[in-house]
Amino acid sequence: MKNAKLIIGIISMVLFSVIMFQSCAVGVVNALEDNAEDTSGGAGSILAILILIAGIVGVVTRKSKGGGITAGVFYILAAVLGFANLGTFSDLVVWSVIALIFGIVFIAGSIKM
Repeated sequence: MKNAKLIIGIISMVLFSVIMFQSCAVGVVNALEDNAEDTSGGAGSILAILILIAGIVGVVTRKSKGGGITAGVFYILAAVLGFANLGTFSDLVVWSVIALIFGIVFIAGSIKM
């Protein structure tokens, strides 16, 4: 399970740049279209930052039970935030599902330890 946590953490760090780029693009489009009610771009940025934090915590503490649970909570928090702020950023659903899966893996792996 330690290897899975390491791989998921590294994937999360790489996904951070992709999610952040997409979120910034959505934010610019919303600003250009004068769409102030849609907050999916900002939520995507926060989701990306939470995924980055969870990935770093998961890699650094992959051998401890508490660190895995902490990373899992960050992933699930990111997923909830993403699902709550769906809008024009349709890929937010994909990133939220991935964050939810990563969170479940981290928490289940930590409980299994």
